[in-house]
Amino acid sequence: MPHVKPTLAHLLRLLISACMLLAVVTVSHAVDLNAAGATFPFPLYTKWFDVYGEKGIRINYQAIGSGGGIKQLQAGTVDFGASDAPLSDEEMKMMPSAVVHIPTVAGAVAISNNLPGIGTGLHLTGGVLAGIFLGEITQWNDKRLTALNPKMKLPDLPIIVAHRSDGSGTTYIFTHYLAAVSPTWVKKVGSGKSVNWPVGLGGSGNQGVAGIVSKMPGALGYVELAYVMQNKMAYALMKNKSGVYVAPTVASTTAAAAAASVINAMKKDVRVSIVDSAGKTAYPIVGFTYILLYKNQADQVKGGTVVSFLWWAIHAGQAYAAPLVYAPLPKAVVQLNEVALQTVVSGGKALLAK
Repeated sequence: MPHVKPTLAHLLRLLISACMLLAVVTVSHAVDLNAAGATFPFPLYTKWFDVYGEKGIRINYQAIGSGGGIKQLQAGTVDFGASDAPLSDEEMKMMPSAVVHIPTVAGAVAISNNLPGIGTGLHLTGGVLAGIFLGEITQWNDKRLTALNPKMKLPDLPIIVAHRSDGSGTTYIFTHYLAAVSPTWVKKVGSGKSVNWPVGLGGSGNQGVAGIVSKMPGALGYVELAYVMQNKMAYALMKNKSGVYVAPTVASTTAAAAAASVINAMKKDVRVSIVDSAGKTAYPIVGFTYILLYKNQADQVKGGTVVSFLWWAIHAGQAYAAPLVYAPLPKAVVQLNEVALQTVVSGGKALLAK
């Protein structure tokens, strides 16, 4: 066969074909995951997804609230859901198959206020806070508030209550706290991801409640601590079970999450409430946030990718928690997660790479 000298056009076609093949190979190694749920851990999860994305894994997360995340997981439209409220036994039965709960970090729910001339440092008790959200305490200079804050000149200003309008794990944590400290709250309202609020204005997501509080003088609402810190909002000190007024911080959240009673309960079932935890340094309105995934994964590649990401999140990913005002997992909880991830399978095969 005679030797044919390649033309410039021929060489260009070969180069284009090679580039297209390389692009196909590159894309084949990338995995896209879809997830949705809690706004409570969204600042941290955003950081995690960015850092882990350097491995070629793209995670599209919709911060639509815990209730929305659970619904999307149930419908099979996401690869994993995120919720600050663990599934109840009844909710577990309603899911298409068994669900694994992976606690990722613990976080605090701050009570943020917008009082002219008064910043951070307002003292509140659980009983008084319940009275505000029940609509029994309506003015900032109410004697029950002034008695707790004798050194502050509280204004003669109506209290504007702000709460979540969506199904929310933050609401789950907050209402479980009120239920733990107020029998009246239990009788009249109860606890859950959504409740019938006696009073107040509703906002969607933590950012919605934070927006109401920031814009309206006299407002008070419950907001995930990271949002409060990022937006430089004022917040209250809560009287804990030991009678000490404690600020929401990483240290006080860690003290609540690492309490011996909490760890012992989690060894039986990680779906525990840790509000009103014992300990002088423990902040009382605290909860774990969870990632939820099916124990039996239909897609082996995606399932393996989710498990690998979660293994990274509960180990290396914990280093990003404290800078974003979340409490890293206690070692005992990390160990519980390691065991749980080993139970996730696809086609009967464990997905955790040894």
